Amino acid sequence: MELRRKLCIVVAVFVIVIEFASANFVFKVQHKFAGKRKKLEHFKSHDTRRHSRMLASIDLPLGGDSRVDSVGLYFTKIKLGSPPKEYHVQVDTGSDILWINCKPCPKCPTKTNLNFRLSLFDMNASSTSKKVGCDDDFCSFISQSDSCQPALGCSYHIVYADESTSDGKFIRDMLTLEQVTGDLKTGPLGQEVVFGCGSDQSGQLGNGESAVDGVMGFGQSNTSVLSQLAATGDAKRVFSHCLDNVKGGGIFAVGVVDSPKVKTTPMVPNQMHYNVMLMGMDVDGTSLDLPRSIVRNGGTIVDSGTTLAYFPKVLYDSLIETILARQPVKLHIVEETFQCFSFSTNVDEAFPPVSFEFEDSVKLTVYPHDYLFTLEEELYCFGWQAGGLTTDERSEVILLGDLVLSNKLVVYDLDNEVIGWADHNCSSSIKIKDGSGGVYSVGADNLSSAPRLLMITKLLTILSPLIVMAFTSLA
Repeated sequence: MELRRKLCIVVAVFVIVIEFASANFVFKVQHKFAGKRKKLEHFKSHDTRRHSRMLASIDLPLGGDSRVDSVGLYFTKIKLGSPPKEYHVQVDTGSDILWINCKPCPKCPTKTNLNFRLSLFDMNASSTSKKVGCDDDFCSFISQSDSCQPALGCSYHIVYADESTSDGKFIRDMLTLEQVTGDLKTGPLGQEVVFGCGSDQSGQLGNGESAVDGVMGFGQSNTSVLSQLAATGDAKRVFSHCLDNVKGGGIFAVGVVDSPKVKTTPMVPNQMHYNVMLMGMDVDGTSLDLPRSIVRNGGTIVDSGTTLAYFPKVLYDSLIETILARQPVKLHIVEETFQCFSFSTNVDEAFPPVSFEFEDSVKLTVYPHDYLFTLEEELYCFGWQAGGLTTDERSEVILLGDLVLSNKLVVYDLDNEVIGWADHNCSSSIKIKDGSGGVYSVGADNLSSAPRLLMITKLLTILSPLIVMAFTSLA
């Protein structure tokens, strides 16, 4: 059975056609660890919980596209309903729907350590909120016809590998974005979308200390907000992110990037995640032997929802050994997992870069300041991890998270089924363009200093809308 079906059962989804004025959008997003002292157990426990869900099957009727991690690395504010009300949601490239905790929800989280108050969406308080009924096309394509109860509407039940669950129903309501009509000029614009209204959460979803109001998924399924906004054919299913782990900050954009230019590699088809073909790997020119299953099955996943980078044990050992051959240090184990050492000079001058070569000769280089964490002064740890991740077919998996993706503009082009990247100063700006040829500079911003979600547009004559999210990623 193909990997996509092994990782998660996928069902065909019909998405309503939305009356959508071609537009560009900007979200401002913040890292969940912003303002906190980094602790490796935070990163490791986050990734462990996420991986138990990433590789899990999901109970029907919703199907396998709606997995979330227990706590998101990045969150943003969005507005839902009429009148619009603000909600904090995770931004996740590994899931496919927007869902919000709704009233009543006795098991939904009530507190968070992320410096904002949690809110429950109230259908009765929104004049534009509507249930998605059993006879709705959206429901008929994601649910068995005999499982939907007319009195409840189109509902979902999700079961994750760690036994966390989410239950609720689908509704239609207004998603309000801030429309940018020119440089630094904005105004509100609302679009109707279908999203999940969660009424019962359990496990980590119900009591996570870094809880948010919901999840905004940017996966490949037609259930995502991106796909819904692109349903008319005017919008392109293209998004990109640029994460700055040096100064903090970054950009998350949906639409065509004009500059910097990126080189692209094909996505592996028929996969649940963003898989690419890793053809080679080297440490400053010294090649490493890749497991055959990685090359043969395209078992390399790019995931911005994961913090570190995970390799099969044999490849991990070879990677660490080759790095230490270039710069010998005395390693000791921290928190039973992390290889750490004392060092007093510039790591970029002493340690070698690590390069990944993908299909079509596209390279991605990770520098020492990316793959080494500082716990305290002169104490460093490797961000590389021996993952032990496999599919149900026992094929080994490489998982490349923010450690590899930081300080680069990474572009996901779902329409052309390619992923590309380029080294970039993520605290600066990128240029984006719309279908009419207009080009705009978009830079990083801070959610705490300007808590809003922005959208850029060039009147109603634009042919290709563009969505842009600027965010802070404070390490």
